[in-house]
Amino acid sequence: MTTLHYSPAELDLGPLRASVRGELIRPGDPGYEGARALFNGMIDRHPALIVRCTDVADVVAALRFGVESGLRVAVRGGGHNGGGLGGVDGGLVIDLGGMNGVRVDPGRRTVRVEGGAIWGQVDHTTHAFGLAVPSGIISTTGVGGLTLGGGLGYLTRKYGFTIDNLLEADVILADGRLVTASEGQNSDLFWGLRGGGGNFGIVTSFLFQAHPVSTVVGGPTLWPLEQAPQVLRWYQEFIRNAPDSLNGFFAFLTVPPGPPFPAELHLQKMCGVVWCYTGPLDQVDEVFEPIAAFGPPALHGVQPMPFPALQSAFDGLYTSGTQQYWRADFFGDLDDEAIEALCQQGQNLPTMLSTIHLYSVGGAAHRVSRDATAWSYRDADFAAVYYGVDPDPVNSGSIKDWAVRTWERLHPHSLGGAYVNFMMDEGQDRVRATYRDNYERLARVKARYDPRNVFNVNQNIRVK
Repeated sequence: MTTLHYSPAELDLGPLRASVRGELIRPGDPGYEGARALFNGMIDRHPALIVRCTDVADVVAALRFGVESGLRVAVRGGGHNGGGLGGVDGGLVIDLGGMNGVRVDPGRRTVRVEGGAIWGQVDHTTHAFGLAVPSGIISTTGVGGLTLGGGLGYLTRKYGFTIDNLLEADVILADGRLVTASEGQNSDLFWGLRGGGGNFGIVTSFLFQAHPVSTVVGGPTLWPLEQAPQVLRWYQEFIRNAPDSLNGFFAFLTVPPGPPFPAELHLQKMCGVVWCYTGPLDQVDEVFEPIAAFGPPALHGVQPMPFPALQSAFDGLYTSGTQQYWRADFFGDLDDEAIEALCQQGQNLPTMLSTIHLYSVGGAAHRVSRDATAWSYRDADFAAVYYGVDPDPVNSGSIKDWAVRTWERLHPHSLGGAYVNFMMDEGQDRVRATYRDNYERLARVKARYDPRNVFNVNQNIRVK
């Protein structure tokens, strides 16, 4: 797609104003600074125009205007992307945040979700019916971005990735057409949407399969940092063989200085696992017995709670506007060298909020073939993220340096690619490595539905 460069004043917004109900925001307008702000405060984008859409008609009109004007187009759903892909310098941001409706069909156990919703809104609505849709671990994450990248979180081992629970999607294509993608309609597009990111169109509505999840048993078990090598070795074997109803992600962390953590642990660097058990409550003791048998932890903060409470437990720590730098890898078996490198980098967390997480890719997610969706790393055991975070811009350099160093040390032990939702702007080779054998098929889907690469503000699939 050929992009043109306008000063904002050169854009004739008359026809667009006549065809949208949502707000048009340009530089200098009241609210522009807030509207352009990204979740990652390290990234600063200055779009020429932001359209806050209220409905599908607004999306179609905004997209048509952007294409006809030759503007680069960025699509913002929940706006949680670490790489800042919900913004674009000098271009058009189509903001779906006002389109956030959630409707549950309790009989069919399905949930219709608009493209601008966040997972907290979905969790709130589904919980009233004793249901949940597999998502991530932060409830402020956008439904659109997390889903299109795959969707890895607490319920992965029990019910698969978010994409494994996507039944259909309504998509605005680059030419302005609205189509439905499902196994029975536009099945090639549906395949690409499930892990291929925002490469193919603007998803204005998702239909998900929901599952009976209400009260879970969850929370952290923490151990002293010096025990990390033993804990990691134990964890990787334990979680591989655990029942699907039990999940837990491993973390290196600094204990936050406040409740529910006891004062003697505040600001200590530790290792731990954050658990989520979705099985029968009368089997909790049996399921957690091997964890207790491993050895006495410094903290075992596991208890029954509503699923939305676990999903939102970290929302207050990882807020919009902090400085953030992400790197990531997929792993199979963690050998001794990988464990040593992880432990050393875990000891060197540069700030209180910086962390390393290892998420289990197992259970139900393993029982889907690697070519069934665009997510190609079904054979991975773990998805790792090295996440540098701090509210102070002064520390942006140190958190980036730490994340890059961690990746450089760990990547030689990895499977090659990374969870696309954990990636920054790391170049085309990284995108190809993430999709492996599925890349060429994704490129064919891209050529059919977006041949001019209108949707390029993403982890881009390029048409030859």
